[in-house]
Amino acid sequence: MINRYETREIAFQTLFAINANPDVDTQALMESLAATPGEEVALPEYLLSLVAGVREQTTQLDAAISEHLSANWSLTRLAKTDLIILRVAVYEMLEVPEVPAKVAVNEALELAKKYSDERSRKFINGVLSAIVRQHELV
Repeated sequence: MINRYETREIAFQTLFAINANPDVDTQALMESLAATPGEEVALPEYLLSLVAGVREQTTQLDAAISEHLSANWSLTRLAKTDLIILRVAVYEMLEVPEVPAKVAVNEALELAKKYSDERSRKFINGVLSAIVRQHELV
């Protein structure tokens, strides 16, 4: 059974791969990322909805993130890992009512700890904290 953190991590890895290769077979990719040798994997519904939701709402998510970048930064300057971590967290914060904003932020910081560096982690925390304040997500 895949837990929520692992689900977010697989969603992040899937979205990162799609960003690099938009023609990738999303379903097969998620299945290979979630696979445990010797076990048949059932993809969690939350994984499917998270990946689909982020893909469908990328424009809105990027707009929400852009609002909180300093004047000399743009989405194109962000590391792809950081941008995708931000997209997943912002999607959860704004579109998944059962996930508290605090949980979405903490999970994003855990992903940043694993896939990014300390400066990126602080940056991600700053952007997400600003979105939490803006939308009064406490």
